[in-house]
Amino acid sequence: MHNNENLYEISSKRLFLTIALNLLITVVEIIGGIISGSLALISDAMHNFSDGVAVIIAYIALRLSKRPKTIKYTFGLKRAEIIAAILNASILIVISFFLIKEAIERIQSPQPISGNLMLLVALFGFLANIIGTLLLKKGAKANINIRAAYFHLLSDVFSSLAVIFGALFIIYYQIYWVDPILTILISLYILKETYKIVKEAIDILMMSNPEEIDLNEIKGIIEKIPGVHNVHHIHLWKLNDIDKHFEAHIEIEDMFVSKTVNIQNLIESELNQRYNINHITLQFECDRCEGKKIL
Repeated sequence: MHNNENLYEISSKRLFLTIALNLLITVVEIIGGIISGSLALISDAMHNFSDGVAVIIAYIALRLSKRPKTIKYTFGLKRAEIIAAILNASILIVISFFLIKEAIERIQSPQPISGNLMLLVALFGFLANIIGTLLLKKGAKANINIRAAYFHLLSDVFSSLAVIFGALFIIYYQIYWVDPILTILISLYILKETYKIVKEAIDILMMSNPEEIDLNEIKGIIEKIPGVHNVHHIHLWKLNDIDKHFEAHIEIEDMFVSKTVNIQNLIESELNQRYNINHITLQFECDRCEGKKIL
């Protein structure tokens, strides 16, 4: 337990430093983009901002996971990160479409860009993102939220690298259209990633069955356990990105309640090992329900 607490404190501090670093990159790139006239820097700033929010969500999730449940919030506050993800993604979708519109206008009417300033700011973003990935590398091995944030920052490294090459083209060849092209590419990448975030977050809020899990397969596995006659009224949903909840009616042969413990242990073990389902509620019954369908 002591090691877990130490890991939590280290990860929490590093996440906080990474958040501060990402917000600094965002501000510097926006200011640099406005002064230099580079849309690519502004779009990269938005990319960094989106990934900064991903780190914030990971930080919030880490903090909320330590808070106790209450009578009012019996599940805790774990879905706060899902709401934050939807708000963040929605704002980024609007910004991305705006940047694409501006980039198309720039292609039609090219404007001079300060390649040297663009290069300097992009180099700052590149180095800062590398520091961010190094800060999260250790925690990424032990926590799924930190791992997601780590890969977000890793994508920022390559995004900043693209802007650096764009700046070099502007400096040496005065090819100004490379800036709006980079803007469109980065914005399309943001749209692709935010679409996935919104889809997954809405699925979680709507309590949909995780796509990777087949309910019929689960039904078959449970019904092979000795003593189980039928599994019906199944519900499976995700509370957040990590916690999976499962509940079902389990029809068994007539037996003492104490004997159902072994069946329950077997079901919990199978579901946890096969599907990482970590919260299981079972209702044992003996020929009680009329409709015994899976749903």
